[in-house]
Amino acid sequence: MRSGARPYQRKPDPRRAFASIPASGAPGDLRGLMAAMHRYLEHLGVKGYTPVGQHNAERYIREFIAWADARGVTHPTQVSRAVLERYQRWLHHYRKRNGEPLALISQRGKIIPLRGWFKWLTRVGEIPANPAADLDLPRQIKQLPRGVMSATEAERVLASVDTTTPLGLRDRALMEVLYATGMRRMEIAHLAIDDIDAERAVVLVRQGKGQKDRLIPLGQRALRWVRQYLDQAREQLAWNPREHSLFLGNEGHPLSPLWLSTLIARRVQAAGIDKRGGCHLWRHTMATLMLEGGADIRHIQAMLGHADISSTQIYAQVAIGQLQRVHARTHPGVNPRPRGATSQPEGGEPRTDRENAARALLEALGREAEAQEEEGDDAGGL
Repeated sequence: MRSGARPYQRKPDPRRAFASIPASGAPGDLRGLMAAMHRYLEHLGVKGYTPVGQHNAERYIREFIAWADARGVTHPTQVSRAVLERYQRWLHHYRKRNGEPLALISQRGKIIPLRGWFKWLTRVGEIPANPAADLDLPRQIKQLPRGVMSATEAERVLASVDTTTPLGLRDRALMEVLYATGMRRMEIAHLAIDDIDAERAVVLVRQGKGQKDRLIPLGQRALRWVRQYLDQAREQLAWNPREHSLFLGNEGHPLSPLWLSTLIARRVQAAGIDKRGGCHLWRHTMATLMLEGGADIRHIQAMLGHADISSTQIYAQVAIGQLQRVHARTHPGVNPRPRGATSQPEGGEPRTDRENAARALLEALGREAEAQEEEGDDAGGL
């Protein structure tokens, strides 16, 4: 932190400092921080990192470089553990536009790419020792999602959409898919028309988190709304016949993930539901309602695309047929049960283990939501 600066005041946007940072740190110098970052990003590409993964690494490394440049640190060899700890303290005292601090999970997310970067710089011999080797990360806080809709509230949001317009019909189909599948916003933004298998009422999520594909149930109700959107609305939004994205904006382009969150959050608020969140609100709602309906945790993990849930060892690959039956039996938006009916948990999982696993899953969803909210708040950088 600069001398004399108040610890809680708003810091300048480091992007404004980028223009003053030469591409190589100094004229003719190929070992500056910016040049080192570009070599590292090339390494990530060679190792098979996705463009999104490379973009996130670049974003957080650039934020650090701008911070360091303002303090006269322009070379990797000038970065010591003390410098990194000073940056951690700066992140701790940083305040967003609304005056709130960065969440711990966001602070972790900004430090982890730096650890990978300096580890690589050490391995390739560009710096003699890794300054981030023993850097302590902010601890992870286990918490449940802050807002989950009831089945009644979910139905109220869906019913509040005016489906007589192309955009209204698109939004109803979009939320039906989110409610039925619990997709991440990036996954539904990238969803293509051909990813919907109408005959089997399933959807293929391509290159989800961890670059993994997964096939999950869509359900007949969501499928009906998707068909209606395709038949009546999408052709009015699309201007490029070669555009295969399922959900389009009013100019015919695919919806961006950040705009998706804003769009869905507005729909929830317009229905009078006092629950914060966009796409991840539907994700949490789907998982919670299936849990309450008696679904086995491993089936919900398969729906969400979680390879592992912290503190549990119960993940198992589930065949799509069995997953479809569980989905139809436990999801209230797919197959509503008579009023007052209850479902018994499937399988012989001990109650205590089931409750612990369910809590771990919901905590993981809570951390995921917090990370997504921080990403939205900080989309332009610090």
